Amino acid sequence: FSNNFTIVLFHYDGVTSEWDEFEWSKRAIHVSAPKQSKWWFAKRFLHPDIVAPYDYIFIWDEDLGVEHFNAEEYIKIVRKHGLEISQPGLDPDSIGLTWAMTMKRNDTEIHTRTQERTGWCTDLHLPPCAAFVEIMATVFSRNAWRCVWHMIQ
Repeated sequence: FSNNFTIVLFHYDGVTSEWDEFEWSKRAIHVSAPKQSKWWFAKRFLHPDIVAPYDYIFIWDEDLGVEHFNAEEYIKIVRKHGLEISQPGLDPDSIGLTWAMTMKRNDTEIHTRTQERTGWCTDLHLPPCAAFVEIMATVFSRNAWRCVWHMIQ
C-alpha cells in the first residue's frame, strides 16, 4: 500500500511484534485487545466520524493474500463503476476461497457472476447469488460505512 493509505491493524491475539518484519508495519497503527473479532474492533475504533477523511474503508482478514493486489488500481475500478460495497477478486489459489463467485477473473475488469452452483439460486436477483461480497475482504465507501457501522452490534 502506498503512503496514500493509513493501515490500522487490530490484533485479537495480543501479539503485535510478529508484524515488525514488514516495513509498512512501522507506519501502521496497532490496536490490541485479546479475543475480539474484527467487527468488535471496527465498531469501537472506526466510527464514521473518525474515518470520514477517507474515501474507502478496507476491513480485511489477516490471512488475505495481498501479494498481487494494487490498492490504487482497485480504487480506480471501484470509482469507475460506482461501487459502494465491494471486494477485490480473490486469487483462485488462495487458501480459504470458499465461493467461486468471489474468484478473480482475468477476462474482465469487474464481474457480477451470480450462479455459484447449477440450480442453487432460485432467483438470481436475490442473495446469496446477487449483491454478494465475502466478509473476509470488504471495502466500503465512506457513505456505505456510515450506514453499515450503525448495523454492527
